[in-house]
Amino acid sequence: MVTSELDAAFAALGDPVRRALVTRLARSDATVGELAAPFDLTHQAISHHVGVLRRCGLVEQRREGTSRPCRLRADRLARLSAWIDDQRRTWADRLDALEQHLTEEEAGR
Repeated sequence: MVTSELDAAFAALGDPVRRALVTRLARSDATVGELAAPFDLTHQAISHHVGVLRRCGLVEQRREGTSRPCRLRADRLARLSAWIDDQRRTWADRLDALEQHLTEEEAGR
């Protein structure tokens, strides 16, 4: 995943409403009306949030007659998760190396 895609996805997920929409879509596809039901927000506001998620590639919409169900792109979430895992491994390795260095330094005293 390129940096601009990561930036857009993490920016989109920085909003609690959009995180809630992603959580809801992880269970099953839903229309904007269905997504709006638990929120005290207008249909237009939910459409805006869905649009942000769509533009960053986390959600896709398709036409089914007059309905436009939204679907979570789990492959995109997997890419974000892989990036986070890479960062976690890098920092774990760095902290292990620091611990080793400090242990060796302490033993040399």
